[in-house]
Amino acid sequence: MELLVHGSSGPIARFRRRLFPGHNSLARVSDRIEALLLKLVILAALLAIPVAAAVGSANHDRQVAEAAADATGRQATTAYLLKAAPVRIVDSESVGTGDATTEATWTDSRGVRHTGGVLATPGSPAGSPVPIWIDARGALTAAPKTASTAVFDSVLVGLWLWFAVVAALVLLHRVVRLVLDRQRAAAWERAWAAYPRSGSWP
Repeated sequence: MELLVHGSSGPIARFRRRLFPGHNSLARVSDRIEALLLKLVILAALLAIPVAAAVGSANHDRQVAEAAADATGRQATTAYLLKAAPVRIVDSESVGTGDATTEATWTDSRGVRHTGGVLATPGSPAGSPVPIWIDARGALTAAPKTASTAVFDSVLVGLWLWFAVVAALVLLHRVVRLVLDRQRAAAWERAWAAYPRSGSWP
């Protein structure tokens, strides 16, 4: 195992020779072009890291601003079920555990009473409290974005951007290498065709 990794025929050794063909007297021009492209790909992948981090940071600032805007005019309150939440049957032998929409009532900050369907745990009895979010009019609304959500989304954006850049660079390297491989194969064929051969064996 160690020989495969550290030996002259291991992947690390092969990668080193591909990256630095100048140490090989048999290196061709195409080998040097491929090595230069590989170095540029590695350099570009490294330079893409701070760029992706900057994009993620900018996205974080935008997400935080959106979270603050979402929180404005929304408030958390509690709704109370007007009837028991139904039990969802998934199949003949099991019972579903996903939340079910059930009629409930709640009061907004002005003291106005509202009714509507809220998501409740299946089987919850009437009168069970359910945490909800409402807007300034007392209507149901989604929960606002949180700072933790902004951090997660920003990290995800930065990582996906870097992965996309690296994938594009790898694809570019493979395409160029394919072209160079074809040129090298053609050169071998021409050299083999020009190699003098004896007409017969002794």
